[in-house]
Amino acid sequence: MFKRIDHVEIVTDQLDRTVQFYTEVLGFAVKARDRIERSGLGVPIDLVYLDLGGTVVELISYKGITVDAAPKSEHLGYRMIALEVDDMQQTIEYLRTKGIEVVWGPRVRETYSRAEICDPNGYHIELRQWFQ
Repeated sequence: MFKRIDHVEIVTDQLDRTVQFYTEVLGFAVKARDRIERSGLGVPIDLVYLDLGGTVVELISYKGITVDAAPKSEHLGYRMIALEVDDMQQTIEYLRTKGIEVVWGPRVRETYSRAEICDPNGYHIELRQWFQ
């Protein structure tokens, strides 16, 4: 019946900058783009589907509509996506060369290392390295 998570949606008012971050920094590939004209509203929706290893993030941008900022503290609802990395320290060093700073961590536990960065919209992205 249920097969897998198909995609995660992120609403942004900085579509080009967000696509650039996810593709040029995190290594996602643009899978598809679409524009939906919404009759009666006069505001099109721009969609960009980004793929990383079979996981898809759908970026959604409503032209001319203000988007609420990402939550700054714990809250109910969506929290973040998590990306598995091969080597935490190597990943952090790479991100720094791209101007991306770690906003939390890394915290090392017996079975994993965990850190967080933010995308251009302020949404947190967890980085997770699992130890064998």
